[in-house]
Amino acid sequence: MSFALNEVIEVLERTPRTLQHFLSGLSPGWLHCNEGEGTWNAVEVVNHLIEGEKTNWIPRLEWILQEGEERPFPPFDRYAHLSVQKESTIEQKLTEFTQLREESVARLKAMMHDEVLERTGTHPAFGTVKARELISTWAVHDLTHIAQIVRIMAERYRADVGPWVEYLGILKK
Repeated sequence: MSFALNEVIEVLERTPRTLQHFLSGLSPGWLHCNEGEGTWNAVEVVNHLIEGEKTNWIPRLEWILQEGEERPFPPFDRYAHLSVQKESTIEQKLTEFTQLREESVARLKAMMHDEVLERTGTHPAFGTVKARELISTWAVHDLTHIAQIVRIMAERYRADVGPWVEYLGILKK
């Protein structure tokens, strides 16, 4: 097992800055491209991350600490962000995400001590899960969505790279 809370926090703290550096100031073509029908663009991924900060990670961790395995924590609607029609720039969205993440990491640090990591709760689909597993998933979730954004953007230029597609692993299907 590789879990180390300080290493998880390193990723959680860097995700907003990574996205700010990568997405801020980009042309709409980069921000709104996707991989086809039913897929997300970079803006939608950021909206999903914002929704997760509000209703997923810390609320579920608090639920585990308060309820244990007595009651399953509420399901997370992975698509809730798609029904939110809040008009704002990518910079505003990234600022909101950064603020929410800073608050989340501060709360995480405040509630963490060794015995908390092994506390269990009930996931509505998976059954018994550990706090440590939820926290690990949070970091890997960030990495998954960073990779998704990069993949989406690379896909936009699939036809434009011509024969070099053969050497571009991100465009391999």
